[in-house]
Amino acid sequence: MAGRDRSSAQPHAARKPCALLGPLWLQVVVAVLLGALIGALFPHAAASLKPLGDGFIRLISMTLAPIIFISVVLGIAGMGDLKEVGRVGVKALLYFEVVSTIALFLGLIAVNLLHPGRGMNIQPAALNTQTVSGYAAAAQRQPGVVEFLLNIIPSSIVGAFSGGSMLQVILVGALFGLALSQFRAAARPLIEILELLLKGMFGIVGFIMALAPIGAFGAMAYSVGQYGLGSLAQLAQFTAEVWLVALVFVVLVLGTIARLARFSLYRLLRYLREELLITFGTSSTEAVLAPLMMKLEKLGCDKTVVGMVTPAGYTFNADGTAIYLSMGAIFIAQATNAPLTLRDQIVLMLVLMLTSKGSAGVAGAGFVTLAATLSTMPQIPAAGLVLLLGVERLVNVARALVNVIGNSVATIVVARWENAFDAACAERVLAGDASITRKSK
Repeated sequence: MAGRDRSSAQPHAARKPCALLGPLWLQVVVAVLLGALIGALFPHAAASLKPLGDGFIRLISMTLAPIIFISVVLGIAGMGDLKEVGRVGVKALLYFEVVSTIALFLGLIAVNLLHPGRGMNIQPAALNTQTVSGYAAAAQRQPGVVEFLLNIIPSSIVGAFSGGSMLQVILVGALFGLALSQFRAAARPLIEILELLLKGMFGIVGFIMALAPIGAFGAMAYSVGQYGLGSLAQLAQFTAEVWLVALVFVVLVLGTIARLARFSLYRLLRYLREELLITFGTSSTEAVLAPLMMKLEKLGCDKTVVGMVTPAGYTFNADGTAIYLSMGAIFIAQATNAPLTLRDQIVLMLVLMLTSKGSAGVAGAGFVTLAATLSTMPQIPAAGLVLLLGVERLVNVARALVNVIGNSVATIVVARWENAFDAACAERVLAGDASITRKSK
């Protein structure tokens, strides 16, 4: 992979504009704090600010399908041969499976040691399940394994883009990239056009990101105004423990992986602070997919690896969601005094290893996935989902942050494995040199 053109850097159009109010990450911090304050002081008015957050996410979402499609096409078409494509794909999927399974086990071990639901003695029949009926209905629509695999295949190429399925877009992009790789010389003009289109799409993302403080303000104000500070404090022990386990996973597991891959996790988090703050404000990983890909490429990851690994990681490498799913399921069992044997917990883990791979990057998808998982475990009353509804927003932020960090680390690791990571460039970028551009090798 050393012979590839690695000259692409962050597109000029997507560079951060000079802001009078300071850097974007600072604007987002101020917006989140103001949103929480407005939500606490004027809850009824704040609840009406939800369209600000929804509008920002929709603006970002409209760019995802073309960006993912073109990135996957260029990533695969830019590789030397089909063996290289398969090698990168296998390495990425192997990494995803191992690390997300570690996250599941970490959550399972923590919830069994900490027992956040013990002593609640909730009677499932007394719970008001109407508040989670929408999630339960969505969970019933969750496909089985065979249907899930069939749903990856779109009914038409146009349907892959209009249906909003990331996996379908990735499949179409992978097939088109494989086709172009068969006649790379003749396809060069088309590849150059796609590269220009991708730069244009990243330019659009750059414009949209200027609205991130407004989106974060609206989303946070709505959350606090809708549920109130009191409701956010409900189930404080469970919420705190989810955040604690998420922190342990990032520091110990991802930190160890980063050390083995010879880069600083702390400096990476500082480099990605804007994306992490936007994720914190919106609870959506989709909101930062495009800028995350740009930053990873600028960091020194080959664009072909970024184009393949990062979008796939959004579906197959949801480490934060894995932690939440294992802890949430056992918490409900503890709170409702549902007896679970070791065999039951092993079966639960096997189910979660499948259902966690179907989690999307949108806010609330983890809650739907948990509902789908409980529907396969009659020992755990699905009515117990209502217990988690009050703190869904807080734990959703934790799992979204871990998902973004986990996918960033995964992309760097796979690039390292493929000898497609410019370590010298990464060192300079992480040291704070914003003017770095990578030279062709």
